[in-house]
Amino acid sequence: MIDTAMILGAGLGTRMRALTDLVPKPLVRLNGKALIDHALDRLEAAGITRVVVNVHYLADKLEAHLKGRTSPEIVISDERGRLLDTGGGVVHALPLLGDNPFIIHNADTVWIEGIGGSLSRMIAAWDGERMDSLMLLALSSSSVGYDGHGDFNMDSAGVLTRRTERRETPFVFAGVSIAHPRMFADAPKGAFSLNKVWDRAIADKRLYGTRLDGVWMHVGTPEALAEAEARLKLEQVR
Repeated sequence: MIDTAMILGAGLGTRMRALTDLVPKPLVRLNGKALIDHALDRLEAAGITRVVVNVHYLADKLEAHLKGRTSPEIVISDERGRLLDTGGGVVHALPLLGDNPFIIHNADTVWIEGIGGSLSRMIAAWDGERMDSLMLLALSSSSVGYDGHGDFNMDSAGVLTRRTERRETPFVFAGVSIAHPRMFADAPKGAFSLNKVWDRAIADKRLYGTRLDGVWMHVGTPEALAEAEARLKLEQVR
């Protein structure tokens, strides 16, 4: 059973300025609720009982906010001394995450659910014999706050490869994945991107994807935040 997650909450929120001048990005509010609480509520609904959150920028404010939650259990991975990027942050937190597979969740990713729960379906689809990582993928054409050309190709078995240069692919990474700790064996020291370990998993044909049933919203800029607010209000009216 997967019951542990990590939320990547240590980023500087540069693209979200001026909203992040006084608060860290995970505390920016969407539809009246902090972004990190959107993530925590969804993780809790999927049966996650323990969440590690890494902190760096305005760490005291994020920690103070998280002390107000009683469920799921929150554990802090402190990066005040040095920002370690996504991959380095996970490696730094591995002693807190344990030996079993765990979810990695970006602090700025939210979605409107379709039928059922996407995280629960991800957990059910996880196969540690075949997979080092399982990614949640959204259709780029129907996503909010995303204007790129897609991230991955996915074959009929769910195996992922990178989008090649000057090509488009329908699938974009929705900011959530399941990872096995073995994926970080011999990982670089210090700061590095998760892309490094994902590329190794791709080479071994052990990076898989599952499709989000819903509308993904990448809340990376103030404009994307406003667009997500409008979309959520529209869904509430419906």
